Amino acid sequence: MHCAEKLTRKTLTAQSQSVYAFFAQPSKSYLWIGPGLTYARSVIEARHLRVLRAVAATGSFSAAGRELGCTQPAVSQQMKALEASVGTPLLVRTGRRMRLTQAGDALVRHAAGILAGLTAAEEEIAAIAGLRAGRVRLLSFPTASSTLVPGALADHLAAHPGTRVSLEEAEPPESVDKLRAGDCDVALAFRYEGAADPGEWDDLVVRPLLTDRLVGLVPERHRLARARSVAIADLAAEPWIAGCPRCRTHLVEVCESAGFTPRIDFATDDYPAVVGLVGAGLGVAVLPQLAIESVRPRGACTVPLEPEVRREVVALTLPDLAQVPAVAATLDELARVAGR
Repeated sequence: MHCAEKLTRKTLTAQSQSVYAFFAQPSKSYLWIGPGLTYARSVIEARHLRVLRAVAATGSFSAAGRELGCTQPAVSQQMKALEASVGTPLLVRTGRRMRLTQAGDALVRHAAGILAGLTAAEEEIAAIAGLRAGRVRLLSFPTASSTLVPGALADHLAAHPGTRVSLEEAEPPESVDKLRAGDCDVALAFRYEGAADPGEWDDLVVRPLLTDRLVGLVPERHRLARARSVAIADLAAEPWIAGCPRCRTHLVEVCESAGFTPRIDFATDDYPAVVGLVGAGLGVAVLPQLAIESVRPRGACTVPLEPEVRREVVALTLPDLAQVPAVAATLDELARVAGR
């Protein structure tokens, strides 16, 4: 009864109303009936409803037992349990037949719909658990959307064609806020090494995907275009082109740690625009390697940074969602693609 009481406390939040709820244990299905805040509560096992319907149809415990493949005493025992559960007689004996009471007739009339609903719920739950159904809402930042996500989604849908995955884009920390608010099931995010708040994701399940190295991007005719590596300080006098707000903040922090404040002439969230501006000779930039992989840098060259600057790319979900089969499979496929 503990499970039912737990469900009762969770469900009764409104005024006195009739409430029906379904819950399951490994081998049993239950219907919880709460006629109101001030009345007794009952738990009805679905198997008892099936037995009651058989008794009503056949007119005897022995005939119902033959139909259901169980003994007459077992049928009698289950009917006693059902009557104890609802708190009123459901059957009376008239001669050699069992007849429904008014309460029994009411319960049998509702039983068909109740059992159909329970069967549908059980089948849907089994489909979701077996990855034959289910939905995953994925939120990704743009460079991951064009590199990691396509292969992961293709693998997921090929392996589990009955599931659905939706994709929207947002940069962290907005994407992480949306995950916590329940607006998505999985969020792809990143953070730079030496992040100010290393515990910012402690309430989430964190699936590491890859370490993304940042590279310098300079015009192909730039004096450092053929350098084996460059220090950030080597670009101190250059005009800068910055990316998304979080990337921009990190750029300023890296430059200031190297002893200068960058002169940012252009700022855009669009990485192809950053590459185009650099290719046109309008400035230099520092971009994640993922961004370079997603854009053909015409007119621009990448140069390694020394010392290296890196960011951690991860998939995030809520602890409860991590147990959902479709979500767990999506995390696995993202990690697989990232490791290729």
